[in-house]
Amino acid sequence: MTEFVLIPGAWLGAWAWKEVASHLEKKGHSAYPVTLTGMGDRVHLVSKDVGLETAVQDALNVVKYNELGEFVLVGHSFAGKVAAVLADREHGKVKKVIYLDAFRPDRTSEPQGGFDPTREFGAQPPGALGVPLTEEIVERIAPDVKGRARARMMSLATPWPIKMSKDPFTLSGSYGWDKEAYVFCTQSGDLVDEIVAGKWGALNGPHRIIEAGHWPMITKPEETAEALLALAK
Repeated sequence: MTEFVLIPGAWLGAWAWKEVASHLEKKGHSAYPVTLTGMGDRVHLVSKDVGLETAVQDALNVVKYNELGEFVLVGHSFAGKVAAVLADREHGKVKKVIYLDAFRPDRTSEPQGGFDPTREFGAQPPGALGVPLTEEIVERIAPDVKGRARARMMSLATPWPIKMSKDPFTLSGSYGWDKEAYVFCTQSGDLVDEIVAGKWGALNGPHRIIEAGHWPMITKPEETAEALLALAK
């Protein structure tokens, strides 16, 4: 049995992992989907101080209060940052860290991962704490999310806390580069062939490719679960 800690990306909550978690559990494994403070069912806790460290503590608490031993960590999208920091701090417990169409850390001792979403998704009203998900964003990075799935996503999505996206992080020497694995999605806007070929930096571990947009846990949950199981070995 493998224990999976599943960290969702921008705009999502633990709800996004519902079907993936179900598939993993049917195979005899355990799944612990995380909701990061300020999003999903924790949207009411958003504030100007909710940042990357808040997200890391959310994930650390899931590990602590579920009394997890060795586990596989999955970070989706921007939450690759959260997964990288968690894998650094809990290196003794992390069996694998799987980056699911996600930010991947660089081998550097410099701060990294800072990202200003307002530059890509547009300026927000004065005082706004987060960037909302729009139909234009979905169409651009996940055109396969349609119909009922699109309606469900738009009804459950919550603004992405700006500070959480902007905060950089710095890895220590404890991070296990040999524990990395990756899932790439062909319809999310990245040039997957070039990534796999190493043109954007060498990969440190195995990978799987899913013919899907940026949210394969929603459009192809069973295939996503199978990819995670294959990479967790």
